Amino acid sequence: MPPVLDQPVPPYWGAPAVGHSQQFPLHGNGGMPQTRPMAAQHPAPERFSGHFTQGGQMPQASADPAGEPVVARLSGPLFRDDAPAPAPVAPAEETAVLPPLRTEAPPMSNQAPVPDPAAPAPATGRAPKGGGRDLRAAIGVGLGLGALVVASLFIVKWLFVGVVAAVVVIGMWELTSRLSESKGINVPRPPLAVGGVGMLVAAYLGGPESALVALALTALAVLVWRMSEPPEDYLRDVTAGIFTAFYVPFLATFVMLMLAADDGPQRVVLFLVLTVCSDTGAYAAGSRFGKHKLAPRISPGKTREGLVGAVLLCMLVGALGMNLMIDRASWWQGLVLGACVAVSATLGDLGESMIKRDLGIKDMGTLLPGHGGLMDRLDSLLPTAPIVWLVLVGFVGAG
Repeated sequence: MPPVLDQPVPPYWGAPAVGHSQQFPLHGNGGMPQTRPMAAQHPAPERFSGHFTQGGQMPQASADPAGEPVVARLSGPLFRDDAPAPAPVAPAEETAVLPPLRTEAPPMSNQAPVPDPAAPAPATGRAPKGGGRDLRAAIGVGLGLGALVVASLFIVKWLFVGVVAAVVVIGMWELTSRLSESKGINVPRPPLAVGGVGMLVAAYLGGPESALVALALTALAVLVWRMSEPPEDYLRDVTAGIFTAFYVPFLATFVMLMLAADDGPQRVVLFLVLTVCSDTGAYAAGSRFGKHKLAPRISPGKTREGLVGAVLLCMLVGALGMNLMIDRASWWQGLVLGACVAVSATLGDLGESMIKRDLGIKDMGTLLPGHGGLMDRLDSLLPTAPIVWLVLVGFVGAG
């Protein structure tokens, strides 16, 4: 019978180390009492018991159905010389968590990025010249319209009446079209067109009283015309129609009142020149010295310095124009007229800016290159016409 080992057996080489306080007594019967192993830093090895045979091997034991620990077979070498080499441990740098890989390759340093045509242009900090308009086209169109107006004025007055009537009808069409597109307002256009032309002819032939009567008849025609359609939004549509009749053709009748005077062509030219000087002086002074906004919520481009420039230039041109073009007029009257024109033209421009902001549009139309629509050029002229007519009548009479 093989000898029984009465002392603890050291763990076989390659097994985890066991604390010094752990001992595994061997018994001759090949069994081992159930004991609780003491806590150790490393997991405790499997306990075993049995007899060694010749050659240092231990027979394999089967599981004990009574719940006794299972005797494990020694599978590793028993001697240091036969121990396998320990598994290599990866360096700490290799076990660190790496950042996620890039999904997009950075552009090459020697290759310029291709711009996206759909991307908006980067802000340069400066507004384009002319407010984003074609300045050359604007000047060309302005000179062409001026030549047409002057030629019609000094050739045949009725030809100028026809030019103004065409401009008024186109302006009303632009305004009513924008009202329909932006607000869904259905303005009756036929009575406005007929009534607008009638107001101009009545003012030229019969004076201001006839213009007022024509305005009243046009408003009545708008009310009746709209009755042919469903009653929904009737008040809204007729209100917009009456506003259009007053804003475009009725204000234009004061140009016809100036034309009816003996020196009518000179008065109309002075009126047009002063209005253009207001826009020119405001643009020149505002672009050069403008720092304080005049009405940022309505028109961010207008400045107080621009208004001062408009007043000064209009007063200078008004003094010269009244002294050279209007009979029985004085230069100081031209100063007053120029200041009034600068203020009224600025207010007229702000008024149409309010309309366009309410409609959510930039221009009333695209008929005139560099200008927009005809209404974009009439914004300063229409409110200024009654002011010039009234000042001239007060200073030199109706003529």
